[in-house]
Amino acid sequence: MGMTMTQKILADHAGLKEVKPGQLIEARLDMVLGNDITSPVAINEFEKAGFEQVFDKSKISLVMDHFTPNKDIKAAQQCKQTRTFARKFDIDNFFDVGNMGIEHALLPELGLVAAGECIIGADSHTCTYGALGAFSTGVGSTDMAAGMATGKAWFKVPPAIKVELKGAPQKFVSGKDVILHLIGMIGVDGALYKSLEFMGEGISHLSMDDRLCISNMAIEAGAKNGIFVVDDITREYMKDRVSREYKVFTPDDDAEYNQTIVIDLSELKPTVAFPHLPENTRTIDKVGDVKIDQVVIGSCTNGRLEDMKAAAEVLKGKKVAQDVRCIVIPATQSIYKECIKRGYMDIFIDAGCAVSTPTCGPCLGGYMGILAEHERCIATTNRNFIGRMGHNLSEVYLSNPFVAAASAVTGRITDPKEVM
Repeated sequence: MGMTMTQKILADHAGLKEVKPGQLIEARLDMVLGNDITSPVAINEFEKAGFEQVFDKSKISLVMDHFTPNKDIKAAQQCKQTRTFARKFDIDNFFDVGNMGIEHALLPELGLVAAGECIIGADSHTCTYGALGAFSTGVGSTDMAAGMATGKAWFKVPPAIKVELKGAPQKFVSGKDVILHLIGMIGVDGALYKSLEFMGEGISHLSMDDRLCISNMAIEAGAKNGIFVVDDITREYMKDRVSREYKVFTPDDDAEYNQTIVIDLSELKPTVAFPHLPENTRTIDKVGDVKIDQVVIGSCTNGRLEDMKAAAEVLKGKKVAQDVRCIVIPATQSIYKECIKRGYMDIFIDAGCAVSTPTCGPCLGGYMGILAEHERCIATTNRNFIGRMGHNLSEVYLSNPFVAAASAVTGRITDPKEVM
C-alpha cells in the first residue's frame, strides 16, 4: 500500500519503512514550539518530571505573542517564567517583545520550519507549517514538555483526505475563501484526526501566504494537520530562508485516501463564516445586511504581507465608517517594516485605523479589541466561537482581508467590489 505525504514524513521520523493509519509510533522532532500561554504550563511539567536539560536548544522556539506586550500582571508573570527558562537553557529561538511576531507567521519567515520536517507546538494552529510540505500539528503542554526534554513524541498515524484544487481564483478571492469553502462543505469535524492533503494544478495559483492561511485553518475542520505538495513556489519561498538541507516527500500514486474533494478555485466567491462556527459559511452575495462595530485585520491566519496589501488596496483614499473600530495588526516586525516602506501604514492611519505591534491580542479575546455585549466584529482571524473575542453575546464573522477592509468602510459586511 502506498503512503500519503504525512505518512511518509512520520515513517521517516520514526525510522520505519512504512506506516499505516491508526498505527502508534514514536517520532523524532525537528522543532518544538510554545508561546506565552502554553509554555509556562509545559515548563511546570518539565520541572515536575525532573528534567534537567533540553534535547536541542536550537530546535525549541518560545514566542511571546498571545498577551504581549503584557496585558496584565498574570501575562507579565507568564512571560517572565518563560524568559527565565529560555535563559537557563540558552534557547536559541526565544522571541520577546521587540523582536517577536505572531508565532505561525514568524517561524516560516525565519526559516525555522521547512519541508519534510516533523514539528509540534503547544498551539492548535501549529498545523500552519504544512504549507511548506512539513508534518506539523498542535499538542498539549505536557507533550511540549516531553518534546523539549526528549526530542520525541508519540503519534497515531492519521488517515487522509485528498483535496484536489484546480483552476485559478478570481479577484478578491484568497486562501481564506478556499479554506472557509472547504470547512463549509465538510463541517468542523469533517476531517477529524485526518490529514488534509492539498494538491492539484490549482495550487500553482496560490501564493505561500494563501497556503499558510489554508493550512493554518485545517484544525478548524478537525484535521490532525494540513499539508501541501512542495512545488517551485515552496522552494522559492524557502531558498533564502532555510539554510539547512530539507527533504521533500511526495504522495505515492497508490496512496489511500478516505475521501477525495475537488475544488474549482475559479468558481469560489469571497466567503464569510457566520457565528458561531467556521462551518456556517455564506458567499458574499448571500450575506444580507449585517451591521458591524469592529474590524480586525491580522492574526496568524491573515496578518501576512499580502493580507496587509489587500487591506491597503481597499482602504486607500477612504475612511473607516463612523462608529466602527478598525484594528490592523501586522503579524511580524518584518511585515510591519515593509508596510511602512510601501506606504500601507499611511493608508491605514489616514483611513482611521488603529495599528498595533504584532500580537494575537483580540483573536482569542485577550486584549486590543474586546467586544461588548451585542457587538459584532468581522475579522480575518480563524475562530468565531461564542465569546471568542469578548462578551458571550457578541458575534464574530470570519472573512478575507478584502471583505474585512470593505466592511470597515461601509459599516456592514460588504463585497469589496462595492467600494472599489
